[in-house]
Amino acid sequence: MAAPTPFRTVFLIWLGWAVLMLGFQAWSLARFAPDRPDSVFDWTETWTGDNAAARHPYLQNPLFSGHTAWDSEFYISIALHGYEDPAMRAASPNSTADAEIAAPKRTHPGWVSLNHAFLPGYPYAMALIARPLAASGVNAVGAAAVAGVAISLAGALAAMLAIADLAPGDAAEKTRAAFYLAIWPAAAFLAQVYSEGMFLGLSFGALAMLRRERWIWAAALAVAAVFTRATGFLLVIPFGWAWLFGGRRTLLRGALALAPLGAYFAWRVLFGADFDFVETRYFGRWPLALGASWDAWVDFAGALFAGDPQTRAYEWVEFAGVVASLVTSALYWRRDKALTLYGLAAFAVVATSGAALGMHRYALGMPALFLAPARLGRRPAFDRVWTIACALGLGALAMLFSFGFWAG
Repeated sequence: MAAPTPFRTVFLIWLGWAVLMLGFQAWSLARFAPDRPDSVFDWTETWTGDNAAARHPYLQNPLFSGHTAWDSEFYISIALHGYEDPAMRAASPNSTADAEIAAPKRTHPGWVSLNHAFLPGYPYAMALIARPLAASGVNAVGAAAVAGVAISLAGALAAMLAIADLAPGDAAEKTRAAFYLAIWPAAAFLAQVYSEGMFLGLSFGALAMLRRERWIWAAALAVAAVFTRATGFLLVIPFGWAWLFGGRRTLLRGALALAPLGAYFAWRVLFGADFDFVETRYFGRWPLALGASWDAWVDFAGALFAGDPQTRAYEWVEFAGVVASLVTSALYWRRDKALTLYGLAAFAVVATSGAALGMHRYALGMPALFLAPARLGRRPAFDRVWTIACALGLGALAMLFSFGFWAG
């Protein structure tokens, strides 16, 4: 019988982690003032230069300002004003990479608001909290930021409890799995206005419920995960595996196993066209973009050794994330093929989308990234070294995000 999940210990780790993350980011903003713009990439300079305030109005509110950067503005916009917010930029119908201030499709035929690149689960959940806060007198943008961080932190707790439940060893191994999730460098995004926390809470929660054979709960969480991030449809892999090899193959369980795919196709009908338009026309990403992906990874490899120092330093963080993802998947393969396949499939979808970017962040959705080290963590030397390496990366990325610099 599997050991019970150490709920109290994991909760206390999460509570301390949340307080430290919020405090560290506030301290970073008070202590440092880095030179702008962030020149790690050419395009990051336009986001972090002197004209950023006019271009990104939803990122300028002082309340929780260190927790809103980059994609946060889209979530805030959708939460407050919906997908056709006239204050947001839009993708041009005549260009592969163009945008214009205040040009959503309802006022400019053919233009599509960039908000459509983001699924509704997270910003709609933000709206449930933000709107009552705004009605009570809190600045609307600040209320959305508070709501976003609260949901992210709650999602992080759910994800930590779920990954602990999925760990097959004793209570110590389960605790390490949750702890390693909290200190993975890109876990910095679990304390920001980003959808990672909610997605991990839902997707890992679905996997934990599936392991306990709570099929209805597992399917419900999986559907919610799909409407939070599109890669949630890959949950059909462990769901299908559990139906085929896990026990009673009833028709009800078979139908529930297909719930992630059903939710994905429902989303495609509702949002798919506008999502594809923005992803391809503006962000330059699409499924199985093998040629573009090859070029991107070749450029990535070159930047590791010959790029600008800032770019090279960032790319090595990405490289470490890629190596850790693949090595931990290989190590965990024999213990749980379904969870490993799910993580590798998500990795492959992102890696072949036309860009080699943010892999250490997308790796958060790979259960093996935390479950394999949790097993190795029985050895004190590995546990300490892994903790130090991850904690240093976590602090660096949290600080970068606090200043609105590129962190992944």
